[in-house]
This record gives sequence, C-alpha cells and structure tokens, in this order.
Amino acid sequence: MLSSRTAPSAAGFARSRTAGAPLARRPIVAAPRSNVACDAAAMQFFRGVNESNVPDVQLMRSRTGTSGSARIIFDNPSLFQASSEMGEITGLYLVDDEGEMQTTDVKAKFVNGRPSSIEARMNFRTQFEWDRFIRFMDRYAEANGLGFEGPAKK
Repeated sequence: MLSSRTAPSAAGFARSRTAGAPLARRPIVAAPRSNVACDAAAMQFFRGVNESNVPDVQLMRSRTGTSGSARIIFDNPSLFQASSEMGEITGLYLVDDEGEMQTTDVKAKFVNGRPSSIEARMNFRTQFEWDRFIRFMDRYAEANGLGFEGPAKK
C-alpha cells in the first residue's frame, strides 16, 4: 500500500512510521540495480505531468510467483482539476530512469456526481515484469518517503 494511511490486511507500500529515524547499518550487497536518483520515478496520467497525489498501492501475486497484479488507487488526484485543460486520460504512465510502464485499465469513481478517485490496475505475466514494477516502486517510495508494509499476520 502506497499511502500515508496504512491498511493492516494488505501488503504494499506505506509511509514509514519512523520517518527521520536513523537507518540501521546493513552490509552492502552487490545488486543488478543501478544507483538512481530518488526523483527519477513518477506516476503520470498525462505525459510529462507528474501526479502530485501519492496513491495506495495493493500488490497481489500468484502462489507460484509467475504472475501478479497491482491496484493503484488515487483519492482526489490533482488531475481532476487539470483534466479539462489537459485533454483525455489515456492511461497511467509509470516513468523512471529505466523507461516507462503503462496501463490503460484506468477507472474513475464518482460520488454524488463528482469524481472522487481513480483506480488503475496493472497485470504482470512474467517474473521480469513483476521485478521491473518492484524496482519502480522502490524508486517511487524513496522519492516520496514511503516504505513497504507486509501483510498483517492473523
């Protein structure tokens, strides 16, 4: 879940509860990931215009790990104020230094005739697609002061 709110039952990204606390020292491990500036990751509904609202992100993965999906929910995104000036929403674009990922599965929710939220869904059919999304979310989380919160234990 990627949000300032934390849901106890969902796995995902959430704001760190110990923001500003010193990090524990960990051994340095070589990884096949390049050093990327934190501001390199952004979510966009219009190409070139970053969405300032931080969404909730819910991750689901198959038991075998071969497929998965992400549900990205924006409550009152800034695009509602700018959409008439910018044109039509054609999808959600996840942009970072590695490139761009895109989904066209985007739905708006209306309450009392007014737009209240937008939900985008991304499906991953291979391990590579899943790993690529997780690398993006690591960068996005770092840029927005977020952390990962695993599923609640019963």
